[in-house]
Amino acid sequence: MPTATRKYAEASIRVLKGLEPVKQRPGMYTRTETPLHVIQEVIDNAADEALAGFGQRIALTLHDDGSVSVEDDGRGIPFGLHPEEGVPVVEIVFTRLHAGGKFDKGGSGAYSFSGGLHGVGVSVTNALARRLQVSVFRDGQVASMAFAGGDVAEPQSVRKAAAGDRKQGTTVRVWPDAKYFDSTELPRAELTHLLRSKAVLMPGVTVTLSDERATRPGSATGSAPVAATQTWCYAGGLRDYLLQGLPGEPIIPIFEGERYARANDSEDNAEGEGAAWCVAFTDDGSTLRESYVNLIPTVAGGTHDAGLKDGLFGAIKGFIEMHALLPKGVKLMPDDVYSRASFVLSAKVLDPQFQGQTKERLNSRAALRLVSGYTRPALELWLNQHVEHGRKLADLVIRQAQTRQRASLKVEKRRGSGVAVLPGKLTDCESRDLLLNEVFLVEGDSAGGSAKMGRNKETQAVLPLRGKVLNAWEVERDRLFANNEIHDIAVAVGVDPHGVADEPDFSGLRYGKVCILSDADVDGSHIQVLLLTLFFRHFPKLIERGHVYIAKPPLFRIDALARGKKPAAKIYALDDGELAATLDKLRKEGAREGSWSISRFKGLGEMSAEQLWDTTLNPDTRRLLQLGYGALDHAGTVLSLTKLMGKGEAAARRELMELHGDAVDIDV
Repeated sequence: MPTATRKYAEASIRVLKGLEPVKQRPGMYTRTETPLHVIQEVIDNAADEALAGFGQRIALTLHDDGSVSVEDDGRGIPFGLHPEEGVPVVEIVFTRLHAGGKFDKGGSGAYSFSGGLHGVGVSVTNALARRLQVSVFRDGQVASMAFAGGDVAEPQSVRKAAAGDRKQGTTVRVWPDAKYFDSTELPRAELTHLLRSKAVLMPGVTVTLSDERATRPGSATGSAPVAATQTWCYAGGLRDYLLQGLPGEPIIPIFEGERYARANDSEDNAEGEGAAWCVAFTDDGSTLRESYVNLIPTVAGGTHDAGLKDGLFGAIKGFIEMHALLPKGVKLMPDDVYSRASFVLSAKVLDPQFQGQTKERLNSRAALRLVSGYTRPALELWLNQHVEHGRKLADLVIRQAQTRQRASLKVEKRRGSGVAVLPGKLTDCESRDLLLNEVFLVEGDSAGGSAKMGRNKETQAVLPLRGKVLNAWEVERDRLFANNEIHDIAVAVGVDPHGVADEPDFSGLRYGKVCILSDADVDGSHIQVLLLTLFFRHFPKLIERGHVYIAKPPLFRIDALARGKKPAAKIYALDDGELAATLDKLRKEGAREGSWSISRFKGLGEMSAEQLWDTTLNPDTRRLLQLGYGALDHAGTVLSLTKLMGKGEAAARRELMELHGDAVDIDV
């Protein structure tokens, strides 16, 4: 029982101000193993200046007192008073979350393309530092300011530039606070790789790493601190970098190129958007794959990687079909091409959408079409100009496909006997590879028809569900199969109902992903809850093993008229927030207010097969949420679902609605 002294009242609610949210929950804003990411935020600001064409040098120094400084020769942060806030701009940049010069893209903004987006980066660096010093060189003056624990320690001072001062640029020196990190030691290999990649991606820009803690080998005392310096400047750019990292000799010459949208292009891309790429194919060994967006390393890939994959596959598959090279019975998959490809990809995207503040993955849907649209025709042209190289590459890809198919046939033979008869309304996929296969449990026959036509029949199966599934929370396990829909789901998936303490047989599992796909309206949400209840109560190990997903179809479609040189476009938005962001981007691209129309999808049956593929089925552009217990353990989830789904819990549900009913959005 809770103690009498533990009160929950109005004064219990605490409002975090300034940089307090970062100090309270640093893991929400950065990686806390080491300070590498907070230092990277400073490096990225210097790189954004070079990307904008205003800097040619970035220098990082590891000082012997544990601090790190980053110096650039960009324009320098403006240090006058902010017209609205009335305080120095330098103070705002380093002490306010969501304050910066990179929100406005396009011709009128300070940056057309940048890795910085949210105005969060260096303020996080400042919040998690014992001390941070800034020096700005600009307009013949030098401005200096110091912070401690994110607060102003030394107010801004401005003096006239001396003879030895540089003309422009910014220097930031950071003392990371050890209490926020597992270790304050920067991982040298990762830091070196990060700095070297900046030089690779910006040919002509010199990047330097100096270490004051190093000692000169063979010196008289053996301990005198001297600067050990590494410098990178790549004239050959991506090609030189890829060749240095390849594990073996490529089977054909390296495929490289770059293309960026121009103002008079017919494609629906902003001026300057595009990519540079360098791709090598090797017969064996490990692969090297690195991708960047506006110079930010995306270590988890994203939609720009998917665009390169799509472009490579489309071009090579087209070449194989044109020259009739595919043996009978062999079906090509994108991974047959991608598995032996090493690449360095550098994309420029006007308004990139990243996954999280650490920006490890790009989520912008348009980036797939952007990169694929530029790489595919370039590779098609190259292959048809170099047919012998094209045939060598085709041979490699076909061998990969044959190896994959042989492996799946072995699995199929081990499972060949004793399999239940599959439900007749299941439209199965052709592959038997669990890593690729997925089944969509679709609400209604009409939506199921669109899904069947729009799916990838090689890897995607569709099981339409008629009506609402039985509330299985209080149904005994031996009575489950009396319900046809539950019976069909169990047989299609290939796993029998079980309890949380059981060890079910997964040898019959037929799909790596079981995806719930329902309408965006109230009835669709109800069906989604009923299916989640079924899986949690009677198939908990499917959830624990990460096999259950929820598909998120978009709520809105925006039909935008032609804008200058840009053609008319159909854009999809997942929710109200994404709708607002899309409209804001249209305004920035010059669209007249109200020149677009917005339609709200109430059901999947309203979507054509092509729309359903683009928005919900395509692995490269869809939104798919993996089901897990989150902050609750299994017992906590049982209590919550009993209150929501139990037949004798009407009073508890009424109390819940009375307490939280005002927080619910009503769909009428």
